[in-house]
Amino acid sequence: MLENLPQREFDVLGIGEVMLRLSPEGKDRISQSESFEKCAGGSELNVVSGISQLGLRTGIVTRLPDNEIGKFIKNKIRYTGTSDDFVTYDATPEKRLGIYYYERGAYPRVSVVSYDRTDSSFVRFSLDELDPRIFSSCKVFHLSGITLALGESLRRQVIEMIRRFHENGTLISFDVNYRAALWTEDEARETILGILPYVNLLFISEETLRRMLGRKGELKKIHRELAKEHPALQMIASTQRTVISPTRHDFGSLVYDVLEDRHYAEEPYREIEVVDRLGSGDAYVAGALYGNSGRYDGLRHPRRHAHHYDASFKRTEKRNGPLNSKTKTALLLDGCFLLCEVTLFFL
Repeated sequence: MLENLPQREFDVLGIGEVMLRLSPEGKDRISQSESFEKCAGGSELNVVSGISQLGLRTGIVTRLPDNEIGKFIKNKIRYTGTSDDFVTYDATPEKRLGIYYYERGAYPRVSVVSYDRTDSSFVRFSLDELDPRIFSSCKVFHLSGITLALGESLRRQVIEMIRRFHENGTLISFDVNYRAALWTEDEARETILGILPYVNLLFISEETLRRMLGRKGELKKIHRELAKEHPALQMIASTQRTVISPTRHDFGSLVYDVLEDRHYAEEPYREIEVVDRLGSGDAYVAGALYGNSGRYDGLRHPRRHAHHYDASFKRTEKRNGPLNSKTKTALLLDGCFLLCEVTLFFL
């Protein structure tokens, strides 16, 4: 899919808030811990950094406070091989980085996330701060519903970016990633339906399709109906996960190639040993976008990349986003194929 697009400076650009994640050591409680581990976190950064680790050229559009904690985040962005060419800085007295606290669960106690992100520097992001060349600089522009949920002003700015990228022939990748803590289902539904005419690559869970968009029937039928209603769609990917406990998950997915009118799936991973689930959906998106790039040396099918990058890497590692090489991923996929006889089949 991506290999048929004109050559551009970046394969994928993403826009989103990059936050400071603070976690108690091990499985301590937020309310009881005296020390916290820190790292950079953010849905879109997780996606583009994952793709970068697989060998594509990526960048992030975000706004950071112009201070020492902003430098920490900038260094973490660069560490993953992701470009910070389109990162802007807030030097106003109100500058601040959004923070979230994450407490790992231990059955029967569930994981806990507590946000402190109101009025962060990113929420005051403005298109005027960007170099206009950005709109012709990439093959794919990626965003999530989290970014659209952070405020009306930001939402207008980002939707205008979607339009400008679309006008320049850029594919639009959108992960719905609905968060009830950020906006209502009605707000989300209205916004999402408003941008779907521009979206080419859609990531949406089966639960969100049924609950927020009110779709009924078998999942393959829902995919086909959505594609008919929104002709720009070229791919729809829906994750299907079952949480057995905070440390045991089943994970599968169904991918619809609209151009081929064909669904793809695999036998789900059963009882994955979860070390850290945050960012696992982002790893899935990263694998899917990379798989559609045409550069999947050593992999037996591009759509398998999403499934394995999430289930086999992100959930079993202690960090916010994926950080694995193309070689390591290919070796794992070949191992799964030969030893476990996990085969891809058409539905």
